Amino acid sequence: MSSINCNGKLIDLSTPKVMGILNITPDSFFDGGKYTNATAIISQVEKMILDGATFIDVGAYSSRPGAKHISESEELQRIIPVIKLLVHEFPEILISIDTFRSEIASQCIENGAAIINDISAGKLDTNMFATIAKLQVPYIIMHMQGTPQTMQNNPNYSNVITDVLHYFSAKIAELRALGVHDIITDVGFGFGKTIEHNYELLNNLKLFKNLNAPTLVGVSRKSMLYKPLEISAEKALNATTSAHTIALQNGANILRAHDVKEAVEAIKIVELTNN
Repeated sequence: MSSINCNGKLIDLSTPKVMGILNITPDSFFDGGKYTNATAIISQVEKMILDGATFIDVGAYSSRPGAKHISESEELQRIIPVIKLLVHEFPEILISIDTFRSEIASQCIENGAAIINDISAGKLDTNMFATIAKLQVPYIIMHMQGTPQTMQNNPNYSNVITDVLHYFSAKIAELRALGVHDIITDVGFGFGKTIEHNYELLNNLKLFKNLNAPTLVGVSRKSMLYKPLEISAEKALNATTSAHTIALQNGANILRAHDVKEAVEAIKIVELTNN
């Protein structure tokens, strides 16, 4: 459970790792439009790797609440040149692809990516599970109510913890039956959740260890942090570090973050308390 196979490399997750975020979308909530040319992309990825990122998560489809839907061909046109560029510039790079489309997943892995990060856990593309089984790559399954366009309309659960646990149990059983080995769960902070739901999940993250799968946490600069503080995403780095610390104390294995250096520092400090 504590290691995953990425392009033939075993990555040990018993020490938490950082996944740096590279959004190549014009409309992502925090860094939309920043990384759309080769120079900006290379310089940002180089910085994240030097700051200690183990993985780089590349997304070409914005999944912020109410985001614009784009076609598969547009997503492909955005993402494939970036994968090729990164593999060329950083031959050892471990790229995660943030997509819910099986065709994008296939083509990105063919071009050198190592992990698929699916916000819909196979729900938005019925071919995804079979594709992952065929590709035999680590697969991040996230919990989301509805779609990015509808998820924040009226999030409702009988009990958010047990509902999300049951959701993952069913998905993991289905994937294991197909022969998928490396499954990582992501409770989906902000994806069809109220602020209260988000904090309940953060507080009870340890319970997800019972699924025998590593946990990824994506809270970086999200509205669950900046709204209660009445600040903007730009000013939410300190709040992000606080949330990362809580997540690590509750067993998070991967932090998906915009600010890699600070996430790595949080891991180091929490590790010192675990010795």
